[in-house]
Amino acid sequence: MKIKLAKSELIHFIGIGGIGMSGLALIMKDLGFKIQGSDILSNKNIERIKQKKIKVFIGHKKQNINKSTILVISSAIKNNNPELLSAKKRKIPIYKRGEMLANVVSLMKNIVVAGSHGKTTTTSLISSIFTHAKIDPTVINGGVLNSFSGSAKLGKSNWCILESDESDGSFTQIPQTYSIVTNIDKEHLDFYKSIENLKKNFINFIEKTPSFGKAFICLDDNINKEVIKKIKNFNYNTYGVNKFSNFNIFNITQKENYSSFDIKINLPSSKINYIKNIKLPLIGLHNIRNSTAAAAVAFSVGIPNKIIKKGLENFSGVQRRFTKIFSYKNVPFYDDYAHHPTEIGEVLNGVREVYKNKEIICIFQPHRISRVKNLQEEFTKSFKKADTIILCPIYKAGESLNLGFSYNSFAKKIIKNSKVKLILIQNNLDLIKYVKQNIYGDKIVIGMGAGSISNWIRELPKNIK
Repeated sequence: MKIKLAKSELIHFIGIGGIGMSGLALIMKDLGFKIQGSDILSNKNIERIKQKKIKVFIGHKKQNINKSTILVISSAIKNNNPELLSAKKRKIPIYKRGEMLANVVSLMKNIVVAGSHGKTTTTSLISSIFTHAKIDPTVINGGVLNSFSGSAKLGKSNWCILESDESDGSFTQIPQTYSIVTNIDKEHLDFYKSIENLKKNFINFIEKTPSFGKAFICLDDNINKEVIKKIKNFNYNTYGVNKFSNFNIFNITQKENYSSFDIKINLPSSKINYIKNIKLPLIGLHNIRNSTAAAAVAFSVGIPNKIIKKGLENFSGVQRRFTKIFSYKNVPFYDDYAHHPTEIGEVLNGVREVYKNKEIICIFQPHRISRVKNLQEEFTKSFKKADTIILCPIYKAGESLNLGFSYNSFAKKIIKNSKVKLILIQNNLDLIKYVKQNIYGDKIVIGMGAGSISNWIRELPKNIK
């Protein structure tokens, strides 16, 4: 007799097209659950889950959940969603994505990656090391890994490497064995209301790491330093270029296609150790830090140094993380997910470090009115390492807020504070026209943002013919 997990349940995901939701749906399908879902529009994530024979409704209607017994909702779902209202009326159990994720991974040994920036890349780097160590981990990520062309996969081992989502506070509910905090920044303050509340949640997250595990915290980040002072237990190690880090990065070299560096390991009650001549096919100090976090976890669970180095050197990347899309008149075009001032600054710092004499053109599409409104000053100072900014209209992501200042004044402030040339465009057609007329010579072009800018960049080759 074959007994199936939750045979009588039909689990419906509202917002299944999101990267995190689609990944969780895929893992649960592979575990044997009956899954379906809905979203407003189709996208690449939905195409991927349809290939796994998961039923997806386009559009939200109460009829979609007629046979459902459990609902999973993403943080983007509004309270007036017809499926959510119907589920409440019928008293169907409703779980946030983070809650369901916590339940699903509760019986695994979890490496949980948290932080405002760098989570997806760090999660992917750990996955690469574990795979090269012949440990087949379950991976639940916030980006598409090139190694298996997906954001999630069910592994054969009892290890799970997962990117947490701090946007709604649910990241503190995931049971971790090892945890990483890359950095803490002014993000999701619409939920937390203050930076102090955000810090308290991260302290809670770190202190939840069990005695038989370990937390790894980047000592280069200023808010991380404040958080460390308030942690009551000392069950953590630090990493970074800061010389007081337990996993101290030094001897850094950055080239066009790779970075190399060494790590000095100085742990309490242990002799000093080294991992030398690490080669990473990524540029930027932020990525060197991310790979050091991955190496620190791997070292701590006993993976040999040569395997750690092999896993990092053979890392095949994450889509939309400084991904080269095409060249036009010998000018390379890249696509990057950076949509927060800190991320933009880090990416441009890395590019300027290795492309010292090229003109850097950044095509930037701001994401969410609230983010531009709350971080206006920070945005205007984040493009200092670029030469020219092509500023697109804000991708609203469903928000209907009032920006509170004119977009023209925002553009002028970027010119003043970042000392760049700036071209304001109205749509994709303006971008096509600009590229045709202005892209030639010793330049590099980077599209940045979390909205439709990726599609604009990827469609350019056919549109500029």
